[in-house]
Amino acid sequence: MITIQERAEVLIEAIPYLMRYNNKLIVIKYGGHAMVDDRLKEAFAKDLLFLRQAGIKPVVIHGGGPEINRLMKLVGKEPKFLEGLRVTDAESIELVEMVLSGKVNKEIVSMINHLGGKAIGLSGKDAHSIMARKHCDAVREVEKEEVDLGFVGEVESIDPRILHIMVDEGYIPVVSPIGLGLDGLGYNINADIVAGSVAAALNAEKYICLTDVKGILTDPDDPSSLISELTVTEARELIAGDQISGGMIPKVESCITAIEGRVPRAHIIDGRTIHALLIELLSDEGVGTMITGD
Repeated sequence: MITIQERAEVLIEAIPYLMRYNNKLIVIKYGGHAMVDDRLKEAFAKDLLFLRQAGIKPVVIHGGGPEINRLMKLVGKEPKFLEGLRVTDAESIELVEMVLSGKVNKEIVSMINHLGGKAIGLSGKDAHSIMARKHCDAVREVEKEEVDLGFVGEVESIDPRILHIMVDEGYIPVVSPIGLGLDGLGYNINADIVAGSVAAALNAEKYICLTDVKGILTDPDDPSSLISELTVTEARELIAGDQISGGMIPKVESCITAIEGRVPRAHIIDGRTIHALLIELLSDEGVGTMITGD
């Protein structure tokens, strides 16, 4: 147990960070284990509430892959992936939207509001806030058989006006990564990529990606190999050299998108650590990997 004096010291340590981020936008990608562990879910909601009450403006972009997989299996559909992307046919996109915009989004919003916050949920289809195009690599050759990824999208453009209106009115926007195509249809977009694009469009002060590892590791099996800080160029070199691979690639690419959109700093942090968001934002220690411009 920490003493009252130690608690006071923690608050004092946070003062310069509270001053730095006062009235600033922080975009947070929320995913991984933090979304399925009840203790971590409540801690995340409390972190958001604290930030909002402290004058900081959080915007949340969330994923929901495990929940989508669970529902697909319940209705007898086997989830299929190609190079990390979900094959999303016409029936699957309905299930994806149902889970992301109908279930996961509302659960996050309800948790924040239950604790006394003012959260409001929307998808990228609302107010044309996220316009999508069909994924450019939608047709791949797998064992000499063409595979169409279906309703998998890429970010065409972000209109941040509805998000600015929400945060200026004191709300915490919670956004599901469903984009609206020019054909009027919904497209499932990788939530990491959406989050980085939203951070850039909002001119956010900081972008934070919550994931299931400590950050970028030079050795995936060695937590002590954490890279605490690197530049966009160094991050690209690690991807090109296959030192960053798999599901970490879109997370790093989302950080690069944010930085190139003039977000000063982007972070990949371990969402399995309780209150990781506050530790990163409001303490001298910080956690995870920070990516900056060159």
